[in-house]
Amino acid sequence: MVKNSRAPILALVIGLAAVCVAGCEAPTRQFASLGTAGTGGIYYPLGGALARMIGEAVPDLQVTAEVTGGSVENLNRVAAGEMDVAMAIGTTLVHGLQGDDAERYADIRIVAPLYPNVGHILAAPNSDATSLNEAAGLRVSIGAPGSGTEQMAREILAAHGMSVDDIQPQYLSFSESATALRDGAIDFAILSVGYPAAAVLEATTTGGVRLLGIAPGPMSELLREWPYYVSSEIPAGAYPGMESALETAAVLNWVFARTDTPDTIVVAVLEALRDRRDELARVNDVARQIDLGALENSPLPLHEAAAEWLRTSGPATPGT
Repeated sequence: MVKNSRAPILALVIGLAAVCVAGCEAPTRQFASLGTAGTGGIYYPLGGALARMIGEAVPDLQVTAEVTGGSVENLNRVAAGEMDVAMAIGTTLVHGLQGDDAERYADIRIVAPLYPNVGHILAAPNSDATSLNEAAGLRVSIGAPGSGTEQMAREILAAHGMSVDDIQPQYLSFSESATALRDGAIDFAILSVGYPAAAVLEATTTGGVRLLGIAPGPMSELLREWPYYVSSEIPAGAYPGMESALETAAVLNWVFARTDTPDTIVVAVLEALRDRRDELARVNDVARQIDLGALENSPLPLHEAAAEWLRTSGPATPGT
């Protein structure tokens, strides 16, 4: 792909397949990218499987899952034509398309829902903290710069009456956060990720890191101030040492693209999420939490092909 081009390669693929005149050579294999996040979370492995499935469904197209800084980078690069399809948390998409720079993202459309990103609040193994309220003045990882995790972390902190000025913010990836907690280099970490997340499993299994919930007061503030949050929980047994469920908040993740993304690509994404759920769940069991019915309550406009698919095909069974 040529960077900084508004003509995405997916459109070129469809054009080459449909417009060949007499005597022209068969179209060569084309390449496209699917934006994910860091390798320690769920976006990257799930995106890798989804990219492969899209390529299998669309002739002469190879889709590569690209490691990125996460939701904000993905939104900016798709809007700029530097990536074709990507994943992002709902907070990033809503802030982008309804914010002061909304015109920049006018062509962004929802393709499909993914799993909910759940707020994971982690405390270092040598800490006896029972709440994020105790994080003032301490070292807190709030995610990679510009990531959906950073956005969620800032909002969770605000719901606890704090900002990044009240802590020592550390801008670490999931894997870096797990290592830093285990080594005592930080005191808390806030991760926006589905469960079970590899980095959290590592931290809780080998490092003695503990998970904390969100108390009713901060939860009410979070839901009141930012309506894209929903009450959620991390169930008992999701991670080592979790004997009971933890109350927390969640935001849905989405696959998105531009208005000019070919319909065949959009349909390939939706049908992979519907029809190949077991394969995706073998990559990460969080895929079983995907509810394609969430398209009916998308926080942003749907791609035309997604809207048509919802009308004419839709989820095969309730809850899928």
